[in-house]
Amino acid sequence: MQARKLGQGGLEVSAIGLGCMGLSFGYGPPVDEREGIALIRDAVERGVTFFDTAEVYGPFTNEELVGKALGPVRDRVVIATKFGFDTSRDPRGMKGRPGLNSRPEHIREVVDASLGRLNVEVIDLLYQHRVDPEVPIEDVAGAVRELIHAGKVRHFGLSEAGARTIRKAHAVQPVAALQSEYSLWWRKPEEEILPTLEELGIGFVPFSPLGKGFLTGKIDESTELAAGDFRSTIPRFAAEARKANMAMVDLLARVAAGKGATPAQIALAWLLAQKPWIVPIPGTTKPHRLEENLGAAAVELTPEDLRAIDEAASQIAVQGARYPEPLEQMTGR
Repeated sequence: MQARKLGQGGLEVSAIGLGCMGLSFGYGPPVDEREGIALIRDAVERGVTFFDTAEVYGPFTNEELVGKALGPVRDRVVIATKFGFDTSRDPRGMKGRPGLNSRPEHIREVVDASLGRLNVEVIDLLYQHRVDPEVPIEDVAGAVRELIHAGKVRHFGLSEAGARTIRKAHAVQPVAALQSEYSLWWRKPEEEILPTLEELGIGFVPFSPLGKGFLTGKIDESTELAAGDFRSTIPRFAAEARKANMAMVDLLARVAAGKGATPAQIALAWLLAQKPWIVPIPGTTKPHRLEENLGAAAVELTPEDLRAIDEAASQIAVQGARYPEPLEQMTGR
């Protein structure tokens, strides 16, 4: 697995990371702990050095799982986690309550708790999970800067922040990475975010690089989502939207056939080809999907391939919003 650098502070990670959320949260029942640990350690053995979690995933249980899995190989990996939700309230804002809290005193409390759950002495990359409009971003960045100086955090990141917020935060404490959704079916970051990151020397970590599983080709209009799968609340996953959006999967399948690859691998290879400082973090609960995803690093897309993909994708109008309204309001601030 090749390595890539996030930001200008020397943070080096594998070109593809592992998003661990789905092992505990969001896509139905959590996996058995032993299976989750085995999958994470399998990723390490396959060359993955970058693992993503958050206090709100569970809440708390995903950090605990990641901590148990990576304890024996701590010196070989980079662990990213996040603060910013108030877990004493509705943690995902799904009931109309924002549940945000990025007050400096709360950040300090969250970091101490995350250090314990992860069983580490320092968090490699600490993201603000969502921008809190009630707390100036300068105060947030200042709090993280203090934690870095205290030796509890190594690098600062933001998630789903707007360009103006990124600039303000970066002026106080250099931002190593922005984590936001980006894939062939959500390309809005190309308008303003990617140029801003390139200008400032900030890395980009796309979450949902496979369109929350849709771009794998394993989901269609007739797929029944499991109980507790948050995709059932997403307009883009309504049956009619899925039917229309199969055009994007068909495009990936055509390209994949010519490359001896899978649609998922083409989707990830496309992201890797956009910028050398982009590191996608696909998640999975299945070992064979992990192997498939990591195989994308070996898929080479030529400039001609990329032009053809862009031309074809530009003719596809993706249907449905990517979030319910309460969650969408938390992005791009």
